Amino acid sequence: MTFEDLEISKQLQYAIDDLGFLNPTPIQQQAFSVVRSGKDVVGIAQTGTGKTFAYMMPILQDLKFSKQQHPRVLVLVPTRELVIQVVDEIEKLSKYINTRVLGVYGGTNINTQKQAILQGQDIIVATPGRLYDLALSNALKLKSIQKLVIDEVDVMLDLGFRFQLMNIFDVIPARRQNVLFSATMTQDVDALIYDFFKNPRKISVAVSGTPLDNIEQVSYNVPNFFTKVNLLNHLLSDKQTFSKVLIFVAFKRSADLLFKHLEEVFGSETCVIHSNKTQNYRIRSIRQFDEGNNRILVATDVMARGLDFDEVSHVINFDTPDFPENYMHRIGRTGRAEKAGKTILFSTEKEQKAKESIETLMDYTIPVLELPEDVEISKLLTEDERPREDREQSKNRTALEYVPGPAFHEKSEKNSKVNLGGSYRREIAKKYKKPKTRGDKNYNRRNKKK
Repeated sequence: MTFEDLEISKQLQYAIDDLGFLNPTPIQQQAFSVVRSGKDVVGIAQTGTGKTFAYMMPILQDLKFSKQQHPRVLVLVPTRELVIQVVDEIEKLSKYINTRVLGVYGGTNINTQKQAILQGQDIIVATPGRLYDLALSNALKLKSIQKLVIDEVDVMLDLGFRFQLMNIFDVIPARRQNVLFSATMTQDVDALIYDFFKNPRKISVAVSGTPLDNIEQVSYNVPNFFTKVNLLNHLLSDKQTFSKVLIFVAFKRSADLLFKHLEEVFGSETCVIHSNKTQNYRIRSIRQFDEGNNRILVATDVMARGLDFDEVSHVINFDTPDFPENYMHRIGRTGRAEKAGKTILFSTEKEQKAKESIETLMDYTIPVLELPEDVEISKLLTEDERPREDREQSKNRTALEYVPGPAFHEKSEKNSKVNLGGSYRREIAKKYKKPKTRGDKNYNRRNKKK
């Protein structure tokens, strides 16, 4: 099937031709007519299958020109980076359509966003927190919303956005079309659909846990963090094969430590993103990696979720994720738009159970490769890898602070008094002999004369 078979408008076809796309992906084929029907839609498809175009093509097809100030389409996504990406995708798709689109998210000046809203918008792409702030301040009127799209809803719920979503549902019109897209179907997602959707049409292209056929997977069993670093340096030294590499780690501190060691070897080829970095730093890192200025990007799960990078040659799982679904999201960063992709998984002995859970979810055993002979097995361990008794205690704390139980000193005698009650108060009154009527100056004066 081609895009022409979908009977899309000429303006959309011109934009798609400019992008060089010839054939719609399965989720784009199945979602087009269903979204246009106006019914509630739930789309389940693996990451990298073109979900953004799947819901935006039919919406733009029927979005008529209007001069009204308030938006008619609302798209909710979990992260700031994803807001920027979705806005960029919509602008590409609406190149020949007179459509106004604005992205709003936290971490930037809200007054600037209020001014942009006052100029009039057709489509708002937002994170839930900032959208609700704008709605409460009356800067953004949501009474004209006709279509609500929630993208990457499983991540949104994982990040604790359910409360904000409930508030947003309360302030937008009840008569609207709901469109939900997710890579996984969890119990939380099911509960959201049950509570707020009306007889939704479900489109499932790939069952959760089904790896894309065009992604080649291999793994290495590695003893510790610094051996992983040595293996990574060995692999990345082949710059022709590993031309654009996305590396996932579990924690922000691991990302910083790994970035430090990679930067010593590969210098400016390396960049990093995680939530402790400033917004400008994160956007710059993403842009430089996407444009090919940086060959290597180190990222945590949340930061890279949903981001669409072109021509990623390899996704390397430096840490084995605890949740199997996160592995599916990670490897979906390569092999996008049905292109070939490669992924590599590093696993220590402690991470073997997590690896087995991933293989169970996929119903697939990831092939294990032998470590290359010239990769040094490091004996150096991180603080987390050392046995508990060998871990160095902070020099700012005394050994006594680690001993449970009562305080290490007794109360001084003056602080060990007990409450003596009324008799104690009477003793104090006799001692100081204060007059019974301290406020009656005349009474006190008469007594002195006597």
